[in-house]
Amino acid sequence: MAIDFELSDDGVALITINRPERLNAMDAEHYQALSQAWQRVRDDSDVRVAIITGAGERSFTTGADIKSFLTAPAGLAEMWLTQKDQLLNRGLEVWKPIIAAVNGYCLGGGMTLLMATDIRIASETATFSLAEVKRGVIPANGGTQRILSQVPYAIGMEMLLTGDGIDAVKAERWGLINKIVPQAQLLDEARRVASQIAANAPLAVQAAKELAIRAREMPLTTGLRLEQLTNRMLGFTEDAREGPAAFAEKRKPNFKGA
Repeated sequence: MAIDFELSDDGVALITINRPERLNAMDAEHYQALSQAWQRVRDDSDVRVAIITGAGERSFTTGADIKSFLTAPAGLAEMWLTQKDQLLNRGLEVWKPIIAAVNGYCLGGGMTLLMATDIRIASETATFSLAEVKRGVIPANGGTQRILSQVPYAIGMEMLLTGDGIDAVKAERWGLINKIVPQAQLLDEARRVASQIAANAPLAVQAAKELAIRAREMPLTTGLRLEQLTNRMLGFTEDAREGPAAFAEKRKPNFKGA
């Protein structure tokens, strides 16, 4: 059992769902470990960006390990433990950018995880599916809540109601992913994008992500005012002074997140 966590010197965390023999499907222990990984990304000031991927070349993750949950279903009391082992796609607030590097199957819970990330890069063999209705359940942890805001209505409904999947080409066409790269270049490309983001001012990056996401639930006038207040607050940071100074001196800025 492993959810691997690596942190590079430039502040890029790599989270790997490491269970390739089960197509990186996750049982309760894996979900708990993944929750802990997300909390570290949220709380560790050394982390500026995170990449999530699956071990091997066959699967990003197929979500919940159905066999393990059938043999050990959660009790009804779990319904009201809403903050226990909280996940990114179940509502954990992580304002640091998350990049998905999708290597193969992205099914069920893998799709709901994908839709909670910010930037998605996929290999040529990646496939995407919300097939829960074929099993008598629904795609929980955000599957029904996010799909229609991320792809056109008719496409989202087709995926949600038929349970049929789409390949990487269609996923890119409909805006579910940012780009397709060869499998051998997948992590390198994800790291390249992550490093580019990590080089920016951390507090500004987190503020930009939070404002953009909260804008979906706020009136425009409220969002504009909150944007103004946030920018004024950021103006008092060291990074806000470092950015213009580095530009004037024609050098790379050294942002500290302070």
